[in-house]
Amino acid sequence: MEKNNAEILHSKTNMVSYGFGKFVFEFLNMAFGAFVYFYYESELGLAAWLTAFGYIIFAIWNAVNDPFIGYLIDRPFKFTKKWGRRFPFVFIGGIPWIITYVLLFIPPDVDPVSGMWILFAWLVVTTCLYDTFASIFNVSFYSIFPDKFRAVDERRNAAGLSTLVGTFGVALGAIVPPLFIVFGDRSTYAMQSGVVLIVCLIALSLAIPGAREDQVRIDCYLEKCEEGEEKASFFKTLKVCLKQKNFVAFIFAYIFYRSLVMMIVASLPYLVRFVFEMEASSITLIMGAFLIGSFCSIPIWIKVAHKTNDNRKTYMYAAFIMTILTGILFFIQDYYVMVLMILFWGMGLGGFWVMIDPTLGDVIDESVIITEKREEGIYIGIQTFFSRMAMIVQAVCFAVVHILTGFVEGAGPEAQPDSAILGIRIHFALLPMIFIFVAGLILWKFYNLTPDKVAINKEKLAKLGL
Repeated sequence: MEKNNAEILHSKTNMVSYGFGKFVFEFLNMAFGAFVYFYYESELGLAAWLTAFGYIIFAIWNAVNDPFIGYLIDRPFKFTKKWGRRFPFVFIGGIPWIITYVLLFIPPDVDPVSGMWILFAWLVVTTCLYDTFASIFNVSFYSIFPDKFRAVDERRNAAGLSTLVGTFGVALGAIVPPLFIVFGDRSTYAMQSGVVLIVCLIALSLAIPGAREDQVRIDCYLEKCEEGEEKASFFKTLKVCLKQKNFVAFIFAYIFYRSLVMMIVASLPYLVRFVFEMEASSITLIMGAFLIGSFCSIPIWIKVAHKTNDNRKTYMYAAFIMTILTGILFFIQDYYVMVLMILFWGMGLGGFWVMIDPTLGDVIDESVIITEKREEGIYIGIQTFFSRMAMIVQAVCFAVVHILTGFVEGAGPEAQPDSAILGIRIHFALLPMIFIFVAGLILWKFYNLTPDKVAINKEKLAKLGL
């Protein structure tokens, strides 16, 4: 075990480069999550139920295509020997994914009542197109991590450094777009999408060294792992994955974690415009505090992970700390107090970010021992498949809360009743607090990859040569 921990095969520069792929993922997810739903409901005036229905269709498409894409790219191609299994697909998916973000914010100029089905169709088609390319990128990029970074310590270091870079993606994804957005002016949303396009294309180019795969791993895949083997059917592979208890526990905890993130991020424009009655640029200060908190906490969480030597325990610590911090957000009435509290909230979320990749890496190691194959793509695809439930959770929660509390679509703060303001607080903090608490309970009750089991799995992997 100690020998394995000492095998740091990749430089910190390479780990940071890998992090720029996370930057793109987090930047686009943050910008998308913060403004797309808000734009269609609050700015375009599309009915709450129709906006939610469009999001649900998008989420279903999102869920279905992710594991299938993971299955399709888990096979050798003509370019695999030269370019690797994942690296080409990172760019085949990544570049058009970034470009299609712009399409989301240039819908036809129609009346939101008489032309509601046109807006609805644009929402569904563009989000599904956006997600198709996103799936190719995400499944390919995140499949690189468990195969490229193998030693326990290397995974934690790589996760920590790449998460630091990804943290900037999260924060800048919420800081930069609001600087170009003016509430009530649709053209400014198109402008911010152009800025997002430029930033993400630059970040993707910086991810090239980190996204490259080791030739020895490519050769192992081609010569040993796949040679002479017939690829199992998609549904057979899916069945094997879902029989793995720790993988299922990880997936459900991840669903609730993603629900927390999506609910809070999507709530920020509502909070700023309708609760604090401020301009979109005020989101920048909130996310700046979040950036500082999460950035400062990541080295601390890395040390905690090394000290406990237990990914499961550290992941649980982060979940229960986040439960307390998220609950506090519900009661805050002052904008500047909110900014301060978000700083501490970011410190808690940093723990989740640091531990996701090492924990999933342990789960995938266990799967390799069970199947004697490396099929990271389908595992990442299935993870993404179930995480899309968070989109459905967000859309349904927003629609139900807004309908029950009387939120007025397309109207300003002066037209919103007090009940609607309370509803925004509910989907901003109260519901996310419940979600992250459930995530911690699931990890505590069902996930059992302890340090001893992880060490045994490492030894088995070494014997298998995988």
